Amino acid sequence: MTEFSIRRSDFPDDFLFAAATSAYQIEGHGFGGAGPTHWDIFARTPGKVVNGEDGRIACDHYHRWPEDLDLLRDAGFDAYRFSTSWARVMPDGVKVNREGIDFYDRLVDGMLERGLKPMATLYHWELPETLAARGGWTVREIPERFADFAHLIGNRLGDRLFSTAPVNEPWCVAWLSHYMGHHAPGLTDLGAAAKAMHHVALAHGMAIEALRATSATNLGAVCNMEYAIPASDRAEDEAAATLYDGIYNRWFAGAFTHGEYPEDVLDGLSELMPDNWQNDMKVISQPIDWFGINYYTCQRLRRHGNEWPAIGMVSGPPPKTDMGWEICPEGFDWLLRRTVAEYTGDTPLFVTENGIAHAGRPDQPDDARIAYLDAHLSVARDLVSDGIPLRGYTVWSLLDNYEWALGYGKRFGLVHVDFETQARTPKASYRALARALGH
Repeated sequence: MTEFSIRRSDFPDDFLFAAATSAYQIEGHGFGGAGPTHWDIFARTPGKVVNGEDGRIACDHYHRWPEDLDLLRDAGFDAYRFSTSWARVMPDGVKVNREGIDFYDRLVDGMLERGLKPMATLYHWELPETLAARGGWTVREIPERFADFAHLIGNRLGDRLFSTAPVNEPWCVAWLSHYMGHHAPGLTDLGAAAKAMHHVALAHGMAIEALRATSATNLGAVCNMEYAIPASDRAEDEAAATLYDGIYNRWFAGAFTHGEYPEDVLDGLSELMPDNWQNDMKVISQPIDWFGINYYTCQRLRRHGNEWPAIGMVSGPPPKTDMGWEICPEGFDWLLRRTVAEYTGDTPLFVTENGIAHAGRPDQPDDARIAYLDAHLSVARDLVSDGIPLRGYTVWSLLDNYEWALGYGKRFGLVHVDFETQARTPKASYRALARALGH
């Protein structure tokens, strides 16, 4: 597939098309007075990150941001979803680094000068190492310090931001990192995961409160979701899929919108939760102005083992992305409809990430990426036609970047990055999407 079937004219005039990145993945964390993060520590731990790679240089966006914003403008995007680095702005999680906050001041002004709406995410996983050493997301202090960070960003940037969300993909921050061990801090401790699942939710709520006290407006939440499919019609596999859906999809959506955690997940976590966690639910469910969903794939689940949660994964059929992820736009459709029906109602909905890892040289066709994005954009178009309050769609990612535990090997970008020279080369998918958007 060399061209998109969708066009901007298929969507309402005020529908926003955006591309996304995150701070640690592109900026280069070795510059500008940024402090060490728990990802730097994790990357130095043997066997945790491919080749031990980290975000010290990444895409050197810290110095090359004008060129990158020009790429967004020239593709015809309406908005740019970016993130601020807590460890850049507050290297120890508390004291302000003026050079760091000034960088985001310039970056936001640069977006506005190019007609791009700034869509900010405050935390995309770069926890200051000093806070990680004090227990990280397993202790209540971290949400409190994060609220201080949110207040600072709101005061400095809030009057110019189109939208702000506190935490990107809370499931990854909590469960993937504290129970599955795949991301920093790399724990495999159910008790630590239970505490992190609550404290990350609390950080969201406390940050929303802090932001409301500043000039920031249009505040939302961003959750990643995966479509859970039973590996068979056996009752135990269906139960595993339902529980996976609870942990992955319903835990944070229910907390943010209804102030409650799903009972089937609490059955396994309640005894491990922080003391008096119930008293925090009102703060966690602060009113939000929009809800964002990051979607990439589905999972096929089966019962595995006897120790809770006893969930195993089964490989699905091709085609798959370079991440090994099944391509499943029907799950995208189902999850957005379910989210509106059960959680968000008339609250504006945004797709805040959707994309595919796909290899290839920048001078080659990029058909797989075009086909993937087109399939999901077609679903988005149909959802809007059916009355789902979907207001925007965001491609992950603008640039090839640091893909966390997988290092620099997986390429999600519309723009190819040569990590030795830092040369940016738009791929065929970038050019095709620009044509679809009218540029």
